[in-house]
Amino acid sequence: MTNKIYAFIGPHAAGKTTFLKKLLAMGVNYVPTYTTRQPGKFSSDRSVYRFIEKIDFFKRDFIVKTTYKGDYYGLVKKDVLDSLNDYPITVIVGDTSTIKQLAKLLKDSFESIYIMTDYVSLIERMLKLGHTNEEIKHHLEYAENNGEFESWKFATHVVKNVSTEEKAMNQILSIMGLTEMLPVEKIKALTSRRVTE
Repeated sequence: MTNKIYAFIGPHAAGKTTFLKKLLAMGVNYVPTYTTRQPGKFSSDRSVYRFIEKIDFFKRDFIVKTTYKGDYYGLVKKDVLDSLNDYPITVIVGDTSTIKQLAKLLKDSFESIYIMTDYVSLIERMLKLGHTNEEIKHHLEYAENNGEFESWKFATHVVKNVSTEEKAMNQILSIMGLTEMLPVEKIKALTSRRVTE
């Protein structure tokens, strides 16, 4: 099996960080994103990003870098190449620009997973995160204006995160090859007609 990097993409509050944390808890390798954006009030920031000053950002050797809302983001080349060499599965969080660049560079060693959800779910999640109405409006407008709701067209896989996290997580694990098929006997037992008295 070829070692692979899987990138989560999707709009803010789609669930990328939630699934990343679940995978990290299972021991899956993660390549952090370096950014010049200052840490936010949301606790997930520190598990996803490595915050550095702009002057330090440009001293690093990035395999890909992009801008988002005026800040710089990048994946360090050595981190990505070491992960491909040492781990069968690695995850990252990115955007459309990142996945397009990595797909060209890494070819068969790279796949992307778009986390799809609806407006209502996004708004509910942002409210739970403590966003103000103005912040929610800004995130939704930004996603709309920058094509984040259309990024699924460029992704290798699409996972709908609209019902339960468990259903979406099972799909992600299956995409990554972290699930096993049941033996035929077990499938037959689960699907055979049951006789009730």
